[in-house]
Amino acid sequence: MSEPTAAASSGSARRAKVLPEGVRAHNRALVLTTLFHAGAMSRADLARETGLTRVTTSDLVGELVASGVVVEQGTRPGARPGKPAVLVDLDRASLKVVGIDLSDAHELRGAVIDLAGVVGERAAVPRPATGDGALDAVEGLAADLLGRAGGRVLGVGVGSPGIVTADGTVATAPNMGWSDRPVQRELRDRLGAPVYVANDADVAALAERTLGGAAGDFMLVKVGLGVGAGVVAAGDLVRGARGATGEIGHVTVGTDGGPRCACGRDGCLESWLSIRAMEERIAAGADPRAVRRDAGERLGIALAPVLGVLDLAEIILSGPAEHLDGPVLDTALDTLRERTFRHDDVRVRLSAQGEDVVLRGAVVLLLHGELGVT
Repeated sequence: MSEPTAAASSGSARRAKVLPEGVRAHNRALVLTTLFHAGAMSRADLARETGLTRVTTSDLVGELVASGVVVEQGTRPGARPGKPAVLVDLDRASLKVVGIDLSDAHELRGAVIDLAGVVGERAAVPRPATGDGALDAVEGLAADLLGRAGGRVLGVGVGSPGIVTADGTVATAPNMGWSDRPVQRELRDRLGAPVYVANDADVAALAERTLGGAAGDFMLVKVGLGVGAGVVAAGDLVRGARGATGEIGHVTVGTDGGPRCACGRDGCLESWLSIRAMEERIAAGADPRAVRRDAGERLGIALAPVLGVLDLAEIILSGPAEHLDGPVLDTALDTLRERTFRHDDVRVRLSAQGEDVVLRGAVVLLLHGELGVT
């Protein structure tokens, strides 16, 4: 066997140095993920749950306590022989996230949220002009909340309409006036803090999966300024080849034309179902129940082939309850059952997290991006 070259030896040395740190980062994420989902436990219990040695677990916990991510919570209640075990957990109340929701039809909304999903400080600004004006408004809203957060802030999570790539670039968002705009990078540079940007419906789906206890296979349909969906299969968010999974808002529904959409085409689902579209038709004198039944039927038409392909357990609607509850939800369910086979038991419901679902989903973005929690 020939001797390795100097370059190869250097590369091997670099890999040897990187590997232990990579393993440590993996183990650290494993400890944090276990604590997040299982709650407070002793170091010994944590070692058993993760499969790590007690020495490794104790070392990692000590590091996390020193960094302020994990806190000791006293001893386990109840008498046991021997030295009482000290419980440790994520510092759920003190660690904060700033969440920004860009999906509302009338305003940009933000809040400070702790790791338990409890919303504290809130702020909102009227929906601004698109393009640069929209980004300036998001920056101002996030900066205001960062200044009011208190405690340690992990970063900012943003749920944006449109197709968003894995690096937080908004490939297209007609309602925001953004096209191939690196929103995540621009906001990080402006705010000087970690920022994660993802599609608003995907962020809402993460909140339902992680904080809302949704079924392992479901679709969340986010209805606001536009219409989009997040799909979770076998417990994992589905992104697709182009990051466009769930972009049902610009699917044409029916062959009867329909209203002009913000994307420039006629008859997109969004032009029937978005809050702005329904409000404009009602303001023009249309019967509110008829408008909402029509929107629900178009939603059912769009979802029927998706349900047939993916065999989802439930469809979750997220948006203003005054528009979605009743005719929209009921008609969508009836249409789905009429247009699919063996899906009479499919569940269609409103999100129990209300209009905070995207804000709470921002917590999941930061838990994964900054702490490695899955």
